[in-house]
Amino acid sequence: MGRSRSRDIEHPQARLDHGGIAEIIPSAFTSGFELVVDGTPQSHVDLDDPTHLHFEYIVRMGAVIDQLRDGPLTAVHLGAGAMTIPRYIEATRPGSRQQVIELEAPLTTLVREHLPLPRGAAIRTRIGDARAGVQKLPPALLGACDLVISDVYSGAQTPGHLTSVEFYRELSALLAGTGVLLVNVADGPGLAFARRQVATIAEVLPHTAVLADTQVLKGRRFGNLVVAASAVPLPTEWLPRLLAAGPHPAKIAQAAEVVSFIQGASVVTDADAVASPRPDASLFLR
Repeated sequence: MGRSRSRDIEHPQARLDHGGIAEIIPSAFTSGFELVVDGTPQSHVDLDDPTHLHFEYIVRMGAVIDQLRDGPLTAVHLGAGAMTIPRYIEATRPGSRQQVIELEAPLTTLVREHLPLPRGAAIRTRIGDARAGVQKLPPALLGACDLVISDVYSGAQTPGHLTSVEFYRELSALLAGTGVLLVNVADGPGLAFARRQVATIAEVLPHTAVLADTQVLKGRRFGNLVVAASAVPLPTEWLPRLLAAGPHPAKIAQAAEVVSFIQGASVVTDADAVASPRPDASLFLR
């Protein structure tokens, strides 16, 4: 994450409703483009190969998705950025039905204009707050989703109202019997926020696993943890692929390790929910 971005080149950009700037820039390290919001990299997209997942936590989400039931999926995405995962699902499971809830209409317009979705993809975008949007989804989706992903950031932080047990109960109501919830949690040394998030999700969906870079999972540096949860036991066939997906060693915590990870952590409620920690700005200097 240490490359510098050239500011003397104009990139497609949009001013967001909250006042920040979203821009699309060519990726310096790999093929494709990055969506950057207020200096924070949000998504990587390779239009020529939508199965190319660049960010490590997205690779781990893809590994979980690959082990879901065969065939097209019904999926809901909260905060899809440049829609990397919806594109991946469309490419690997054509015919999938996908709903995306995105707060910022200017961001969606920017992405659709400069990083167009595949023709014929059944990906519907709804504009609005993620939690309010979930409450307005068609009733037919209740109990029908194979996959729900929560990856919502305002700048570099997840808003507090999207971290509570009440919120996760609303998401779990969308899941089919074997459906899986994936949550992107960002935290730093000590992992106080992440531990509470895992404890909160496990309160709703008892079969919970945590996937992360080894050093992040040990609380030694800031990074992303993917929480996978379901009402039924999670598949483990994807573990070898996960561990092989470099460049940094990855680890999965399950069962007793999750119990140990969340020991002493309290469940987050609407009454005490707070936004995720803000990373140091130097983390995103390129």
